[in-house]
Amino acid sequence: PQRIYYLSLEFYMGRTLQNTMVNLGLQNACDEAIYQLGLDLEELEEIEEDAGLGNGGLGRLAACFLDSMATLGLAAYGYGIRYEFGIFNQKIVDGWQVEEADDWLRYGNPWEKARPEYMLPVQFYGRVDHTPEGVKWIDTQVVLAMPYDTPVPGYKNNTVNTMRLWSAKAPNDFNLQEFNVGDYIEAVLDRNLAENISRVLYPNDNFFEGKELRLKQEYFVVAATLQDIIRRFKSSKFGCRDPVRTCFETFPDKVAIQLNDTHPALSIPELMRILVDVEKVDWDKAWEITKRTCAYTNHTVLPEALERWPVSMFEKLLPRHLEIIYALNQMHLDRVAALYPGDIDRLRRMSVIEEGDCKRINMAHLCVIGSHAVNGVARIHSDIVKNSVFKDFYELEPEKFQNKTNGITPRRWLLLCNPGLADVIAEKIGEGFITDLSQLKKLLDFINNETFIRDVAKVKQENKLKFAAYLEEQYKVKINPSSMFDVQVKRIHEYKRQLLNCLHAITLYNRIRSNPSKSFVPRTIMIGGKAAPGYHMAKMIIKLITSIGEVINNDPYVGDRLKVIFLENYRVSLAEKVIPAADLSQQISTAGTEASGTGNMKFMVNGALTIGTMDGANVEMAEEAGEENLFIFGMRVEDVEALDRQGYNAQEYYERLPELRQAIDQISSGFFSPRDPGCFRDVVNMLMYHDRFKVFADYEAYIKCQGQVDQLFMDPREWTKKVIRNIACSGKFSSDRTIMEYAQEIWGVEPSATKIPPPNLPRD
Repeated sequence: PQRIYYLSLEFYMGRTLQNTMVNLGLQNACDEAIYQLGLDLEELEEIEEDAGLGNGGLGRLAACFLDSMATLGLAAYGYGIRYEFGIFNQKIVDGWQVEEADDWLRYGNPWEKARPEYMLPVQFYGRVDHTPEGVKWIDTQVVLAMPYDTPVPGYKNNTVNTMRLWSAKAPNDFNLQEFNVGDYIEAVLDRNLAENISRVLYPNDNFFEGKELRLKQEYFVVAATLQDIIRRFKSSKFGCRDPVRTCFETFPDKVAIQLNDTHPALSIPELMRILVDVEKVDWDKAWEITKRTCAYTNHTVLPEALERWPVSMFEKLLPRHLEIIYALNQMHLDRVAALYPGDIDRLRRMSVIEEGDCKRINMAHLCVIGSHAVNGVARIHSDIVKNSVFKDFYELEPEKFQNKTNGITPRRWLLLCNPGLADVIAEKIGEGFITDLSQLKKLLDFINNETFIRDVAKVKQENKLKFAAYLEEQYKVKINPSSMFDVQVKRIHEYKRQLLNCLHAITLYNRIRSNPSKSFVPRTIMIGGKAAPGYHMAKMIIKLITSIGEVINNDPYVGDRLKVIFLENYRVSLAEKVIPAADLSQQISTAGTEASGTGNMKFMVNGALTIGTMDGANVEMAEEAGEENLFIFGMRVEDVEALDRQGYNAQEYYERLPELRQAIDQISSGFFSPRDPGCFRDVVNMLMYHDRFKVFADYEAYIKCQGQVDQLFMDPREWTKKVIRNIACSGKFSSDRTIMEYAQEIWGVEPSATKIPPPNLPRD
């Protein structure tokens, strides 16, 4: 069969124990066995460390995709880096984020198996020699890539795929070559330099930091993986008569490489280098093979997130790849020039090389020219990709561009994290939904069924009580379990607009203060997420949230009508606890900035209602469930563009909206930071004078929409009916559907639902 290679610098796997039991159909058996030993399985599960080898959405998507590819019986491999330190652990000290190294391997990792027999060399630096026999890359520094394999079980289908993560190892002669005679000790200590490549995950989400170590990581995973892919291609002969396969004609029919964002973009020049320099394939033939093999998924349109590497860095680290990129770019520009004679500006816009004081390589452009398919991750995002980010490329090759709306695995995000809800659903419609989530549509028949309404509400209440108990036990926070659990959990970023949420919390607080006898719908506002360590504004936003909480939670006038909680160290295992307990899911990015979002889908399938903008997959969620069954507010993409043309003036909203003005004045006067009144001047200054994400422009609509949320929450029966409608319409957002589309429309393979026989039965 064709093999699928999913290349990603991040795999945000979380814990593995319970997921393995669920997919093997062993959970009840293990539960019972452990119980008979006098132990509690849940307590055991809490001991496992998260595999936090990702920042957020992109890394977690890769993990969901692995689960779906195995469940659909695809011959798929995940390839990435075995970081010694994953995403940092977040501590909150005096309201500020403090980072702590995530030493997740401290007690070993029982799920991985080292494979030293498949260790491979990776080359860096050196120089290029053009000889009559061809091009040679010589005088390089070698680092070894040691593979560690983690099994990826499909759901009850006896398929087990592999995630192979590479770890960097210094060769034994590292720095002990002839020129370095005397200093043996120094040389051995220098082995760390090579091994630093797989030491730590870069903790930036949606932000590009052009560090040499990061470029080394990107080439390291690509070079090791491509050697592995080609070794496997050559050894599996499939009716090929050569003792070893040397003809690469059939390569794209046997191999599909999916690039998760531009991070593994070096696959394109690296595959060219191997085909042309090593395997002596003709250049044009090699280019055709490369393009037919690779496909690229774009994950963001934010300019600060696009990878643009300095040419000077490439020259030093990967001199041959730079030559290849120049040649590919020349070929590409010649084609553009022939089609658009005299259009110099188009050539400049479409070049892989950006001219300027510092020449840079635009990795996204490299991916587009080197792939046969380019996809966005939600319909609105794919449209933006076609109509703005890669507009010129879309005009050139419209057939290349596709949409593949993201999804989440229903095994982890329903069965595993919300067994109560899964049981109530299965009772009504059977268990088929677990591998075919579209079957949730059958729940529409039960929208007015009183026992079902009661059961769904009961499960939610139990989840809330359990999460409240967890918060009290872990963080000594007491919350009112009958209050609305209003949750925004995701990486802290200006475009995700946690600040808009803060302004609502302050507005609610001011309303309670100025009218203490009025009855209010009680709320517990929970905000969680990590800020990149170097992202000053994101860290200020965390401090603002904790400071607002400090004031509100200790105000006797408020009582338990309003609480603001910052959820410390948000990660996969915490998401599995908080999402099933949420009533309201906040998805409030400025329209046109969140490529898709996947947290939005997890909340929907777990019975929370969504308040959100028409951004990312929210658009398709509203389409599936009916816009009236979500709380949609604020500017659409067109409105944002119109406001940009007109010029966004925050001052105007500040002057026109008294509640907004009061909230901003409180933040800036030090009402929430009495010991340091100027604490939030940077935040206020940003909001007033250079807010790219137009928080104030959506404030009024947001507050009004939150009022509608309150109204509905006061009618629990109508609220729960809306919840059921949302769950019933969430089927599209399974990663099984997403992977089915990738398989059929990009990789050219057919998923199989057939269960292979277990290993203890003889095969036919």
